[in-house]
Amino acid sequence: MRRIGAAVAALALAGGLLAAGAATAGASPSATTSASACPTGWGSGAKGGFTAGAVPLKNIRTGQHDCYDRMVFDVPGGGTVGYSVHYVDKLYQDPSGAYIPVSGGAILEIRVAAPSYDPESGQVAYPGRVAQPLPGVNISGYRTFRDTRFAGSFEGDTQIGLGVRARLPFRVIQLPDQLVVDVAHSWTA
Repeated sequence: MRRIGAAVAALALAGGLLAAGAATAGASPSATTSASACPTGWGSGAKGGFTAGAVPLKNIRTGQHDCYDRMVFDVPGGGTVGYSVHYVDKLYQDPSGAYIPVSGGAILEIRVAAPSYDPESGQVAYPGRVAQPLPGVNISGYRTFRDTRFAGSFEGDTQIGLGVRARLPFRVIQLPDQLVVDVAHSWTA
């Protein structure tokens, strides 16, 4: 009689585990949906669409999103802003070759086709100082961004070092008068 009771208990336990497995399997599509809500197919290879700029850079700002951290370059009147974005081992200022330390597990070098000065008057348009953090940009508490450094402007483009947590996928979006760089929080979601 005890064997029958033990067999019934074992079957009940197995049935409960099977039901739990079915519930978990049923939850799988929603888990997939939430994971696919964060795109990961951006890659980490170099991206560019570069042309020299004559319209000055006015501002650089950042923001946090669910899936990525964002940096925006404002170039009012610049139309489609050219760029070059890629990972580097170290940041070196163009053209001097001076090394600029950038904190983080990886460094994105961002070149924007917009000088930090007005080409006609020579007046400062964006008040960045070489080797210093970007003015007015506070990235404390960001999931991906770790450091920002202004590397200078030369021949119509501005060079920025962006320290990130690790070599992560990123995308670049050209909008009228803006350039947007998004760096994902992870490779998988």
